[in-house]
Amino acid sequence: MRTFTTIPERGDFGYQQLVGPHKVTGPAMAGERGFFGLQLSKSSPFGSVRDEEGNIYSFVRSLLAPNGTPNPTKFIYQTNHIDGQHLRMDQERMAAQAPTPIPLQTLEGDTVTWTNQPDEPGNSWKITASSEKLTWKEDGLFELEGKLLGPGLQWYLPGVEWGTFYVSQLWDISGTCEGRPVKGAMALDQFYMAEGGAIHFKKDLVVNNKMHVIWWSFVTIYKDGTWDSGSFMVGHEHLGYAIFMNEKGEIRTTTDIEGLAMHKDGSYFLDSARIILDGEEEWEFLPAPKGEMIDFVGGFPITAQQEGRWRRVGDEREPDRWLAWGESDRRNGTARNVRGADL
Repeated sequence: MRTFTTIPERGDFGYQQLVGPHKVTGPAMAGERGFFGLQLSKSSPFGSVRDEEGNIYSFVRSLLAPNGTPNPTKFIYQTNHIDGQHLRMDQERMAAQAPTPIPLQTLEGDTVTWTNQPDEPGNSWKITASSEKLTWKEDGLFELEGKLLGPGLQWYLPGVEWGTFYVSQLWDISGTCEGRPVKGAMALDQFYMAEGGAIHFKKDLVVNNKMHVIWWSFVTIYKDGTWDSGSFMVGHEHLGYAIFMNEKGEIRTTTDIEGLAMHKDGSYFLDSARIILDGEEEWEFLPAPKGEMIDFVGGFPITAQQEGRWRRVGDEREPDRWLAWGESDRRNGTARNVRGADL
């Protein structure tokens, strides 16, 4: 049982989250209705792929809802080719793509499509998603497609004034990027916020209150055809959830999660991290050698974003392709109710 050492006010549940799976359909992803008194702020496709030499390409695009409040993210594209040591924003290639503050959205049957506005400057782009398939084309840059992995993921966090309903879909993807064959995985996340709220920016119950220590989405497809995917968070008070899935159709959720973030000396980035589910199941983070997204530091988002791979401790399966784009914040702390400090 949970123990409360302080008593919250009415409507405050001490950062307890509700977590579970959901059915993925084109109409649901295209829907503009609200939930729990919150409204759709935006959708955010993001992912990482690797070429045959192991170089990482990571990207995210903002698909702002009609009544959404923007944050600074529009289109971000990062690679290892800028300095050979980190994931750096390729400003020249980013500037060539249409930024599209508000996309054009259409729905035909089970497929939702987002595109740039027709009269917008910059290279065109197009994303389609259905209950089975996703495609993403950025003219002159990359063309990817893939299949849905399992059902969707969702969690809800209530608050007195604000709240967050967070919905995610995970995909196995491949294609070409900068003319190179690539493979990896991606997420299509959708955020429901209080009016005027924007994820990582305004009226964000977690980030604005410096509550989370570790927050990740991950996919690993192994060479034997098996796979793991999921999402989790560890934070202060009672903040925390995990939802994990695999190729067997097993879907597991818990809010009994603890974690430990171990940062490199003098750095915002992780040297390693671990989480423990239900007091016994342990997973570990393996940072990518060139996976630190250093251009985010001091900018937006304010947390240290990082690529790598999550695996259950002792799992020796050989990975084929994967995504583990997430964040820690040493200023928030290293474990539940262990607060941190800036450098």
